[in-house]
Amino acid sequence: MYKGANKFCFPVFLLVLGIAIFGIIMVYSASCYNAEKTYGDAMFFANKQIVGVVIGTIVMILCYFINYSWLQKIGWIALAVGLAVLCIVFIPGIGIESYGAKRWIGFGAFSFQASEIAKFCFIIFSATYMSQNYQKMNTFKGALPVIMAGCAMCLLIILEPNMSITICVGVLMVVMLLVGGMRLKQLFLMGIPAIALVPILILLEPYRLKRLMAFLDPWASPQGEGFQLIQSLYSLGSGGWFGVGLFNSRQKYSFLPFSESDFIFSIIGEELGFVGCLLLVLAFGALIFWGFKIAVHAKDRFGCYLATGITTILAVQVVLNIAVVTGAIPPTGLPLPLVSAGSTSIVMFMAGMGVLINIHRQSQNPFATPKLFRKKAKTLFSKTQS
Repeated sequence: MYKGANKFCFPVFLLVLGIAIFGIIMVYSASCYNAEKTYGDAMFFANKQIVGVVIGTIVMILCYFINYSWLQKIGWIALAVGLAVLCIVFIPGIGIESYGAKRWIGFGAFSFQASEIAKFCFIIFSATYMSQNYQKMNTFKGALPVIMAGCAMCLLIILEPNMSITICVGVLMVVMLLVGGMRLKQLFLMGIPAIALVPILILLEPYRLKRLMAFLDPWASPQGEGFQLIQSLYSLGSGGWFGVGLFNSRQKYSFLPFSESDFIFSIIGEELGFVGCLLLVLAFGALIFWGFKIAVHAKDRFGCYLATGITTILAVQVVLNIAVVTGAIPPTGLPLPLVSAGSTSIVMFMAGMGVLINIHRQSQNPFATPKLFRKKAKTLFSKTQS
């Protein structure tokens, strides 16, 4: 076994906990004014975030002690649960509608976002199926169950509508198929209809076309669709190198919508500047590096695929969120993992990190360096021990 196996992975644990605690501070800073104004309690969102981090930490520790291999026994159950929660959001009285989207399930005072659970269910299912059928994954027929499961989830999520999470699950599916052994040519052919579908989806929902126009020229509608991106850029620009100081943001005073959730990175840039943003990006980069390192050294295919999926969804959401708030891609609602307000996201990502630490604890050196790192290959980890 390689150095560090059967030991607690402190780098991942400390990075996750550090980013989550930093998130609590930034959620309070970004939301205190609006929380006081709306709910009469400046700690309203921060208290929810604290509860989410506490529960997430407990779940992360539990996932460390529970052997990850048992997840392989519930692959199909996980898929059923993921599809079920995505369907339940459309049931009147249970599904909660907010800002024209049905993305939450509520029971009394308790509510959670279905897609946050569904995407991790897809990871468990695809890792289970691919590890049990790895010989067939280089054929379209062999990979079809993963493709159908991913497409079904994407369809249900886009109907909410939630295009940002749909993109995340779509990218996740492609990465899992690539790692599982599907040929690049097959992925390319499969991607053609998906790419052709994008303009249709934009035209079907007028607000998406407006967002696209606002992305191309936000100053054409400074009080309309371009408002949020302009305010985000103002927030980032005013931070300079070192920021205006923690808790001293001006954009959080009702200028920047969703400052505590989807656009919290803008507040970080304003208060802590470029240096603060860079340090956070480096922390995420280190966490992603460790995630893929754990995947490479997993003791079996299932652990390899599971770690790859968890790390990929983290990386995709981080990249997309930062790209949105900096104006690199059209605006879309997507939380920054472990930082943005949202207890469901916090708990699910911390649970995923606990699984990563568990995989690390049981890791060993792979028999050979993954083929993709040596040359252009069809799989990332096909040489991992079965």
